[in-house]
Amino acid sequence: MSGPLVVGVDVGGTKIAVLIATPDGAILGQSVRASSVGAQDEAAEAIASTIESALAEAGASVDDVAIIGVGVPGRVDPVAGHVSIAVNLGWTDLDLRAALEARLGRPCVIENDARAAALGLHHRRVAGGADDIAYLAVGTGIAAGVILGGRLHRGSRGLAGEIGHAIADAAGPVCTCGQRGCLEALVSGPSIARRATLALANGNRSSRLAAIPADRLTARDVYEAADAGDPLAVQIVEDVGRRLAWAIHLLVMTYDVERVVLGGGVSHAGDTFMAPIQRELDRLRAASPIAGELLPRNVVEPLPVGADAGVLGAVAIAQQALQRDDGFGVRLASGEEVRHA
Repeated sequence: MSGPLVVGVDVGGTKIAVLIATPDGAILGQSVRASSVGAQDEAAEAIASTIESALAEAGASVDDVAIIGVGVPGRVDPVAGHVSIAVNLGWTDLDLRAALEARLGRPCVIENDARAAALGLHHRRVAGGADDIAYLAVGTGIAAGVILGGRLHRGSRGLAGEIGHAIADAAGPVCTCGQRGCLEALVSGPSIARRATLALANGNRSSRLAAIPADRLTARDVYEAADAGDPLAVQIVEDVGRRLAWAIHLLVMTYDVERVVLGGGVSHAGDTFMAPIQRELDRLRAASPIAGELLPRNVVEPLPVGADAGVLGAVAIAQQALQRDDGFGVRLASGEEVRHA
């Protein structure tokens, strides 16, 4: 295959997705490994083998690759390519860029997955072409990526948008991060499933959910049951919608973004996912003039089902780094330089 390729990788709690593209964004191939990336000492190999599979399907090899962009959850130093902590993956202090470059022999750029996704959405002019947007990912974890004035906002500690670990209910369940009542502990995909399982164990009745073994029940099952009118599922889904509306309100009030885009696996439930959020936003608008001004009806929009913001965002960070390569290293969006031996 002639010409350099750009590879985007989205590493999640339940899958590794890879996209192969040309530098100008034409998609040539993709691959999804529907399993966890595994322990951190196995991570580079799992990611690299998925990349190689995707390249083979596209009729290419690692030698055809100019650069690889990788989005991972957690606290990421994009300059060093270092993941200091990724709670949902069980990683701490992982030099991911060095490990991948040693394995594949190609330059890599590492970024937080939600922030990469937000950058990709902005590059593709999603959300009406706004330059102030937030992408709220609702999946295995909860996180937001924020674009302000057309630039990715990371914050002073690289944690801007980590709304999943904002306390939403001080009496709520313990989160994987160690705190109690984080938003993620209430509305992430695994948390929705746990809430349903616990409710059934406590005697709540549900003809649809009770028929599913507890260790196999998922958030998708809960939303499908709610769509069919199951009372327990409807109760859970309505509560999730209220809490996500709170998160949207908080993002808008904090960053004054024009639009919040919702994505992630849980958002694929469509109207059953969106309707409770819109109802709560309507209530907030009716209760407060400032909320009415800051939360117009079009303030929130879901990604189309099937759109993978994470892997497209990983391609975007790779494209941006490639465009800023000065011959000695790869420059990131904020002007920092990542040097390669």
